[in-house]
Amino acid sequence: MKKNICDHSKTFSAKTLSALCLGTAGVFFAPAMLGLAAPAQAAAPAVRSVQLPDFADLVDAVGPAVVNIRTTERLKMGGAAAGGSDEQEMQEFLRRFFGGAMPTPRQQDPRSRRAPQEQEVQRGVGSGFIISADGYVLSNAHVVDGADEVYVTLTDKREFKAKVIGADARTDVALLKIEGASLPRVTIGDSEKIRVGEWVIAIGSPFNLENTVTAGIISAKSRDTGDYLPLIQSDVAVNPGNSGGPLINLRGEVIGINSQIATLSGAYNGISFAVPIDEAMRVGEQLKKTGKVVRGRIGVQIGEVSKEVAESLGLPNAKGAQVSMVEPGGPADKAGVKPGDIILKFNGTRIERSSDLPRLVGGAAVNGKATITVWRKGAQHELPVTVAELEGDKTASKATNKQPEAQTSNALGLKVSDVPAAKKQELKIDAGVLVDDADGVAALAGLQPGDVILQLNNVAVRDARQFNALVSKLDPKKTSALLVRRGETTQFVSLRPSAK
Repeated sequence: MKKNICDHSKTFSAKTLSALCLGTAGVFFAPAMLGLAAPAQAAAPAVRSVQLPDFADLVDAVGPAVVNIRTTERLKMGGAAAGGSDEQEMQEFLRRFFGGAMPTPRQQDPRSRRAPQEQEVQRGVGSGFIISADGYVLSNAHVVDGADEVYVTLTDKREFKAKVIGADARTDVALLKIEGASLPRVTIGDSEKIRVGEWVIAIGSPFNLENTVTAGIISAKSRDTGDYLPLIQSDVAVNPGNSGGPLINLRGEVIGINSQIATLSGAYNGISFAVPIDEAMRVGEQLKKTGKVVRGRIGVQIGEVSKEVAESLGLPNAKGAQVSMVEPGGPADKAGVKPGDIILKFNGTRIERSSDLPRLVGGAAVNGKATITVWRKGAQHELPVTVAELEGDKTASKATNKQPEAQTSNALGLKVSDVPAAKKQELKIDAGVLVDDADGVAALAGLQPGDVILQLNNVAVRDARQFNALVSKLDPKKTSALLVRRGETTQFVSLRPSAK
C-alpha cells in the first residue's frame, strides 16, 4: 500500500545496535587475536579497493537550500451561543485534535457574549527546496493541501511566511514563494539520465527532525503509479515529514521530489518514490505563469493490451493502448477513433503501455494538431486529431434494455440474437449481436446478458447467423478475441471455444 509521506511529527526513542564482523564462513578471528603467530604466507594478489561515497561535502553544499515546511489551520474559538456554528467548529476541533468532544457549555447571557476568536493550530510538517535565489520553493501538493498558513524555515533558522503559487494534485507538485534575496538554491539535474543502482541521498524533516540526511540507491525508474507520473523508486529511508524534500545524486543535483512510500505500518518499509524533477519543473513553470496546470485530452477510455488479444488481432507484441470507449463528439470521435482500436503511437511516439498515452496527450499543446496511429482489423491507420483541454471525468451512462428471446447457441457458450433497431440507434452502431445468455467459457470470461458483440477476431459481426457461423469454424486450440460493448464501454475479451 502506498502512502504519502506527509505531516505529523512523532516522538520516538533511539535504539543502540551492535554488530559483529562476519566472514563467509562465520566470525573471523585473526591469529594474533588468539595469541598465535601467523604462519608465513605468499603475498596475496592485489585487490582493487572500493571506496564507499562520502556524502559530507555534498550535504554541506546542498543542505542550506533544503527547507522545513510547517502548515497551520485557523480555527474559531468561542463567542457564540450554544448550538451555533462557532460551537460546532469547536466541537469539530476537539474531535480532530483531542479524540473527543467536551460537554456542551451552558448557554450564556447574550450580554456576556464575546466576538469569536481565531486560534492557529499546526496541521503538519513537510519539506521543500529552494530553486531560485529570489525565493521560489518546490514541495508536494499534499504538504500544503488545506493549509491556511504555510511557514518555511531555513537551516540558518530564518522563518518566512510562504505564499502558495499553485498546486497540482495529479503530479503532487506545489510551488511556493517566500520573500527573500540571494537565497541558497539547489542545482537541478536531469531525471532522464538517472541509472538504476546509482547512489542518491534525501534531505528532509522526518518526524519534524529538520535537516535529516539518509542515503541509498535508485531501485527502479518509471514506476507506474498513475495517469501522469512515472515515479523514481529508491531505497532511501524517507518517513512522514520527508514529503517535498529533494532526492539528490552524487553531483549534488536534485533529480526528484520525495513523495510516497510503500508501507503497511505508516513508516519507511524499504521502498520510497520520488517525482522526477523534469516533470516537477515543467509543472512548476506552469504554476508560476498561470497558477494551474493545463493538460491535453482526446476523449478516450483505454486499457492494457493483453498477450492473448495481441495474438488474436495479429499484433507482433502486446503493446499499445486498447480503446474501450470513445467520448461522443470528443476529439478522438471526430478523428475517427473507434472502440476496439489499439493506439500504437501518438505523434510518432510508441505507446509501450497504456499509461504512456495519457502522459503524451497530457503534455501536448491544447488546440494543437496531433497524429494517432491505430491498429484496426489487421492494418495501421493514421488519424489526425485536435487536442482539447482536460476537464473533469465523464461518467459512462448505463444501458438497460429488455432482452429478446435467444435464437441460437454456440461453442463459446453464448446465446445471441440480432440487435434491435432501437438498440443500434441508442448505441450508434450499425451491426452486432446481443448476448441473451452466457455460460461455460463465455461466463468465465465475464460476458453477461445485455452485452453487444461487435467483432470476432477482427471480423465485424453483422447478425446472429453470421456470428454463429464464425464461431463454428473456430479452432479450440487457439484463443479468440471478442470486441464487446457494455453500456458506453467497449473492450476485447479473450476466450477459447470449447472442443466440439
